[in-house]
Amino acid sequence: MAVFTWRRDVTGEDVAQLTSELKQMAAGIPSLRTYECGENLRLRPSDSDYAVAAVVDDAEGLTAYLDSDSHKAVYDRLLGRMVERRHAAQLEISALF
Repeated sequence: MAVFTWRRDVTGEDVAQLTSELKQMAAGIPSLRTYECGENLRLRPSDSDYAVAAVVDDAEGLTAYLDSDSHKAVYDRLLGRMVERRHAAQLEISALF
């Protein structure tokens, strides 16, 4: 899981493009079991603007996702210039449903 706070100059168009590219990227990475990304719904107070939840089987799957050329490309093209702050955490889940 990762949450991001955007720099002030990030636009809605930037976020829409990022979301589209992240979803397209995720579809091509076999180690991802499930992948969700999008703007913070702000149902509770938070200074985070965006979140990504990626489910993989193990540490190797996480590495395959994060170190993939397609993930690096999205970061280099979009995400890197948008992020003011990033927080990430990994947790074990027992079942998807």
